[in-house]
Amino acid sequence: MSIKQILQSLLEQRILLLDGAMGTMIQKHKLNEEDYRGERFSDWHILVQGNNDLLSLTQPKIIQDIHRSYLEVGADIVETNTFNATKTSMSDYQMEEFAYEINVESARLAKAACDEFSTADKPRFVAGVIGPTSRTCSLSPDVNDPGFRNVTFDELVEVYMDSTRGLIEGGADIILIETIFDTLNAKAAIFAVQEVFEQDNIELPIMISGTITDASGRTLSGQMTEAFYNSLRHAKPISIGLNCALGPDLLRQYVAEMSRVADTYVSAHPNAGLPNEFGEYDLGTITMSKQVGEWAESGLVNILGGCCGSTPEHIKCIADAIENLPPRKIPNIKPECRLSGLEAFNISDEALFVNVGERANITGSAKFKRLILNEEYEEALDICRAQVEDGAQVVDINMDEGMLDGKAAMVRFMNLIASEPDISKVPLMVDSSKWEIIEAGLKCTQGKAIVNSISLKEGKENFVKYAHLCKRYGAAIIVMAFDEAGQADTQARKIEICTNAYNILVNEVGFPAEDIIFDPNIFAVATGIEEHNNYGVDFIEATREISKNLPYAKISGGVSNVSFSFRGNNSVREAIHSVFLYHAIKAGMTMGIVNAGQLVVYDDIDPELKKAVEDVVLNTDSEAGERLVELAPKFSGTGEVQDNKKDLTWRTWSVEKRLEHSLVKGITEFIDEDTKEALEKLGRPILVIEGPLMDGMNVVGDLFGDGKMFLPQVVKSARVMKKSVAWLDPFLEAEKQECGSRTQGKILMATVKGDVHDIGKNIVGVVLSCNNYEIIDLGVMVPAETILETAIKEKVDIIGLSGLITPSLDEMVSVAKEMKRKGFELPLMIGGATTSIAHTAVKIEPQYDKGVFYVKDASKAVGVATSLLSDKLKPALVSKTKEEYEQVRLRRANKGKSKLISLEAARSNKPSIKFDNIKKPNKLGIHVFEDYDLNEIFEFIDWVPFFRTWELAGKFPDILTDEVVGESASELFKDAQVLFKKVIDEKLLQANAVVGIFPANSVNEDIELTNEQGEVFMTLNHLRQQLDKKGNTPNFCLSDFIAPKDSGVQDYMGAFAVTTGINIDPLAAAFEAEHDDYNSIMIKAVADRLAEAFAEMMHYKFRTEIWGYSNEDFNNDNLIEEKYRGIRPAPGYPSCPEHSEKEKLWDLLDVEKNTGMTLTSSYAMLPTASVSGWYFANKDSRYFGVAKINQEQVESYAKRKAISIEQAERLLSPNLD
Repeated sequence: MSIKQILQSLLEQRILLLDGAMGTMIQKHKLNEEDYRGERFSDWHILVQGNNDLLSLTQPKIIQDIHRSYLEVGADIVETNTFNATKTSMSDYQMEEFAYEINVESARLAKAACDEFSTADKPRFVAGVIGPTSRTCSLSPDVNDPGFRNVTFDELVEVYMDSTRGLIEGGADIILIETIFDTLNAKAAIFAVQEVFEQDNIELPIMISGTITDASGRTLSGQMTEAFYNSLRHAKPISIGLNCALGPDLLRQYVAEMSRVADTYVSAHPNAGLPNEFGEYDLGTITMSKQVGEWAESGLVNILGGCCGSTPEHIKCIADAIENLPPRKIPNIKPECRLSGLEAFNISDEALFVNVGERANITGSAKFKRLILNEEYEEALDICRAQVEDGAQVVDINMDEGMLDGKAAMVRFMNLIASEPDISKVPLMVDSSKWEIIEAGLKCTQGKAIVNSISLKEGKENFVKYAHLCKRYGAAIIVMAFDEAGQADTQARKIEICTNAYNILVNEVGFPAEDIIFDPNIFAVATGIEEHNNYGVDFIEATREISKNLPYAKISGGVSNVSFSFRGNNSVREAIHSVFLYHAIKAGMTMGIVNAGQLVVYDDIDPELKKAVEDVVLNTDSEAGERLVELAPKFSGTGEVQDNKKDLTWRTWSVEKRLEHSLVKGITEFIDEDTKEALEKLGRPILVIEGPLMDGMNVVGDLFGDGKMFLPQVVKSARVMKKSVAWLDPFLEAEKQECGSRTQGKILMATVKGDVHDIGKNIVGVVLSCNNYEIIDLGVMVPAETILETAIKEKVDIIGLSGLITPSLDEMVSVAKEMKRKGFELPLMIGGATTSIAHTAVKIEPQYDKGVFYVKDASKAVGVATSLLSDKLKPALVSKTKEEYEQVRLRRANKGKSKLISLEAARSNKPSIKFDNIKKPNKLGIHVFEDYDLNEIFEFIDWVPFFRTWELAGKFPDILTDEVVGESASELFKDAQVLFKKVIDEKLLQANAVVGIFPANSVNEDIELTNEQGEVFMTLNHLRQQLDKKGNTPNFCLSDFIAPKDSGVQDYMGAFAVTTGINIDPLAAAFEAEHDDYNSIMIKAVADRLAEAFAEMMHYKFRTEIWGYSNEDFNNDNLIEEKYRGIRPAPGYPSCPEHSEKEKLWDLLDVEKNTGMTLTSSYAMLPTASVSGWYFANKDSRYFGVAKINQEQVESYAKRKAISIEQAERLLSPNLD
């Protein structure tokens, strides 16, 4: 029989006895430094006393005698003296080179002792000990950087493989991975041990023993007992248990928990109590033996021994206490998908439907993408935390993004999650289309994760390879119903692919069936295409068959796909989801991505609708789809029949209801005649405004607040309101006083000095005016004096400040200071793309004590304004806001300053970049493009930011069919296309551009541009990252991507400035004159998108023609994802955050003369629909954020730029730590 078989046979018969402490016994010898050194290391250059493992080489007799003392009292298993015998731990004594030898010799000493005592009736075994090392893979040793690690998974695997081979060579019978305080270290050890087994064609039993560090019941890295077990059960150990840290009394409950959940043998070797004030253990032998003896009597254990403080006397007493007591019987535990974060999460057959949180997905969340690209990790973590708080039982993490180092981002973010127990308590889903990113993620999670996903798409060989690795990392897997022939669409194909994959996984790979999760593909029903009618049944019945015939496998899917045909009608979609899930879950569906908050209860669905939906989902007859299509209008999101444009039945309603309907639907066609009729009926214009118009706008406000209307629709409603009021204007003159007194309040709004961006401000203004607030809009670039003088003159109730560029933040602080100086008592609202609650709390609010309120977006503005002007509501808002700000400031204070390194150290850690393949540009110099064809530019449009302008988030074109915002997005898209076509056909906007390319070389953080004679004619000043990255990633500066001057290599760089905003102002003014805010905002949004498209197009032209270093032929999707060589950073953005460098760009390209673009005093560009920046071509160039810098670099920058330190501090204030 093999060692494993012998052990299993003995464990079935009796409780096996493990030895006691090695360190305690060594201490009894009172060895000094000379004893530790022995003859061999007498001249070692540093102290070695305390290196107990070294004694296997210098004092082998002492170590072997300790083994004998435990064998004499009946120990069945003795542990080698190798707890710290890894290269990692030996580095404390600079003895890494002896680690392998120590493992070999320690195993030989234990083996010789065992051979001396072993008999046929009582064989003795050597457990080769692999300790946790002195470093942890899940925890940061740097309190200022929770994402930092001083050891990697791969480094641990390497040292553990070395130790394992040494133990095997020395004769170990068992590999014991013990005293695990970080489960990720243990996973690395398991990976290493199994790798050695596979490479060396040997296999030994594995024992695993974790450490509960205190009465909290958690390991040092935060896991509970069952979570610990779930994370490591993939090792298929012969035993799993707990040791160290606690005495028997405190450890018992956790041993009992392990006994309950483990489907293998359970071990325990507790300390002899807790250490006293002298570090000694006082628990007597009899007391300890009684306590652990009770464990045996209760059937909790199969292997018992002692840890710190225990001696041969303790082990002898334990042996006597457990003699003739039967061992624990392994419980019959039904296989389940046992996942874990810090806590266990098991998916049994009886489990409720599992919701997967998907917002930490860079491909599906624009906000998450922005945060990750800007390295704003705290806010990105908040997204994960919110999902867990909202009920997600698993959190999906995806870092697939063209302009991101996905592998590095995955590692960084997973490490940060590990420091956030509110997130890491749940299992993680490591999601990527690239195996190397999935693997990097698996190396960073101590819990049992889910891999999303693998499939047979690339053939069986790759499928098997990745499945083997997932198994070794201890992960569950999602398997897509996809093979080399394509995606499964029919029931037969779904079953065929899933069955094939299951058989390969279970029978060939040996993958646990309970850890397989199939996604058999959910497709849309009721599309009008006959072949699609059975898609719902195909999935449900395939699920039923898979659940029935593929034991323990789980089923997942994307539920929203099934209702795709009814996008825009949320009531019908929700009904379809509920009916579909009702049947799919009954058939065996386990988990999926679905918005649980928008699911209607199955029993609450209108009976008529439920019948129609079930007929479609279950495909009862070929007419079911048509019946549901006919019925669907009866069940719109508001409970009304949806409008048919040809259906003018509503024109028969009362004039009040017609006005309300026009406002809600944004219909201007009949507004003049209905307003006239209302005035004739009600007699006074103010009654029309305060009656049906405000009633209608209140409905709009309620729908918007409830998430049933979206921003584009609200702006259209405002257009209707304004047109009606404009018609009433002549009649209002006589009642001006009454009209004025009836408003909710008066709000002054302005974009601060130096900033020309106003789309967001205008949207907020429209939303507030819709809610009956009078808006005093001062426009853009408004000085503080004008704002405050107007506020006094107009007797406003609230001041609202907006800004987009970073200098605007300082200007807002200045306005707040001036308000305090002048004794203002008005509340101040802050908003705009660069503003944040953190900046408001830390920088603005301390300057003005009468109330500063950060307004995140338009939808929040009404609530804040209403509360501020309500005596009843204002105190609560003020108190809540002050509390929020204080928490922000406390978090910031507790976080401490960013840990920065010196500028010289940052330079030493710059990226290693090659400059061996630089192509000389085709066309050096400046190139001007005037009145460029808008049709060509339109092909490069990226629609996602366009929808974001209107506060509609989602990936294009998926947003058009989104179950929440799809209807609004589709209508907005249609309107935008009409306006784009009008702009292009009638040449309403003009596009101008200038680009240039110049010889360039770098000197530290500067880039020198030279003329044809090689003379420097301009120096561009850049900034270097100074965050302490511990050498994990470089400290980047844009100058790194240009060949250094002292390299002797001639390099080049480019610059550009483009605009599509020529003629924009009269167009916007014309719409405003017509009271058409919707199209006034729309034309600016259209111009902005064209400008970005123009910038993208010119970059493409630059790469392929002007410089000509690329022969790419990418489509627009690839361009949007920036899957090309080179970058185009803009001054003011994270990699070059200092705005004044635009002046050099303007001089370099003579921008004003060549394009008509100008700069404001704060370096904002006019027209606003403009983009400018630098071109870098190196294949290793990438975007990054400079983040915080120290005074040393400020002074360096001032000197390089030839400005005062005070000027530099002002320009760089957002980056000062």
